[in-house]
Amino acid sequence: MGKSQQTFSKTEKEKKKIKKRKEKELKKQERKENSNKGGNFEDMIAYVDADGNLTDTPPDPSQKVEVEAESIEIGIPKKEDMPEEDPVRKGKVSFFDHSKGFGFIIDSENNEKYFVHVTGLIDEIDENDKVSFELERGMKGMNAVRVKQQ
Repeated sequence: MGKSQQTFSKTEKEKKKIKKRKEKELKKQERKENSNKGGNFEDMIAYVDADGNLTDTPPDPSQKVEVEAESIEIGIPKKEDMPEEDPVRKGKVSFFDHSKGFGFIIDSENNEKYFVHVTGLIDEIDENDKVSFELERGMKGMNAVRVKQQ
């Protein structure tokens, strides 16, 4: 008499497959029943209130604000419209190494540290000197250039 080709693990796998198919079919049926496809258009509409929140009630027409199209600016304002800033800043040398040719200046307005290299110097500087300088973007941030003693 021959032994059955069906092993215990094969039957278990088959049962799991059938169970998964049934669960999937039940979920599909449930989604169909709970969907509101083809529902009313009014139910699907959302409104934005004065605070920017979504609501299902339409806004009050008495609170409507008229905006002129010319007053809307798209993009950033032009440089001519912005007030001119004085590029020369004042600060104090917090550290300077003459042998290596670099140091740091602390801005007196915002207390930020800026890197300074010997190539950006106009006058000779030492630590604790009060200086005036301009800023330029370097590879690792803002650098002080055109540094003069005050």
